Amino acid sequence: MPDAASAPSARRVRTWRQYLADERAEAAVYRDLAARRTGEEREILLALADAEARHEQHWLDLLGDRVGSPRPRALRTVLLGFFARRFGSVFVLALAQRAEARSPYAEDADATPAMAADERIHGEVVRGLAARGRARLSGTFRAAVFGANDGLVSNLALVLGVGATGVPATVILATGLAGLFAGALSMGAGEFVSVRSQRELLAASHPDPAADEAVPHLDVDANELALVYRARGMSETDAADRAERVLRGLDVDHLAVDDHEEIGSAVGAASSSFAFFASGAIVAVLPYLFGLSGLTAILLAAVLVGIALLATGAVVGLLSGGSPLRRALRQLGIGYGAAAVTYALGLLFDALLSSAG
Repeated sequence: MPDAASAPSARRVRTWRQYLADERAEAAVYRDLAARRTGEEREILLALADAEARHEQHWLDLLGDRVGSPRPRALRTVLLGFFARRFGSVFVLALAQRAEARSPYAEDADATPAMAADERIHGEVVRGLAARGRARLSGTFRAAVFGANDGLVSNLALVLGVGATGVPATVILATGLAGLFAGALSMGAGEFVSVRSQRELLAASHPDPAADEAVPHLDVDANELALVYRARGMSETDAADRAERVLRGLDVDHLAVDDHEEIGSAVGAASSSFAFFASGAIVAVLPYLFGLSGLTAILLAAVLVGIALLATGAVVGLLSGGSPLRRALRQLGIGYGAAAVTYALGLLFDALLSSAG
């Protein structure tokens, strides 16, 4: 806290005003999100908004009559508000999680320790809310990201590798389109089989309804029901207690088990993977579709794919609560690395053919 007897510097006043603007904006974001939710999630978001209002009051008390005109909000807060009003999705919660984690209050002597602790806890609350949405979209999102990234990288590598051999642009275009359809069909089929197989494996572990019907007829004093619960991971004591409660009619769940794993639809995952692989793969052949050839087409394809890789990496970073820039650069480095190796192999293959001829 500043010394009440001394006037704060102009720089500190500007900082307090910025904190005030950001607290007001973040409270508005949580209220906008709450307006799109019901039940418990709505109450949690409104409680977060109330907490931001407490922080707002702290800066108002410090500023006193120096509040002045409203300062512009930080760019991250502006983006949060924009997406909250228009989408209200897990994307916004992921952004909010990252914003809370980057709070400067822990290093600012003018903020109370309680405020810094609040921001840390707010980040965990938002992380929990975002986790629900991440779980709901995990299957389809995974297929979409993998599909788009594979389409971008594999078809760029294919186009560059073939282009390095010096074949005509029409051959490169045909090869790129063939790679697009072959890869998209392969990805779609693979996702369908993967998700369907996962569902079948989980279904094989679910309780047999016929066994559940037999429970009421078991001998209360001599039965193996406790073994069922022990086989499902309970301790011997807990399993015996659960079996006794079931047999005495105190527990109606019988052999039911909780299954919280979000798998998604096999058709949805396959369709998403096919569509996103194709949308990624088409980027590498766009220059050839528009009649370009030679080094110009290769460079333009590499630039377009690089931009797309940066975008997909940034989206993954935002949704995971990590650094968008770091994820984007990682995607770009991996993609360009694979394409460079394939291009070098194409040059080597062309040189070998030339020397053999």
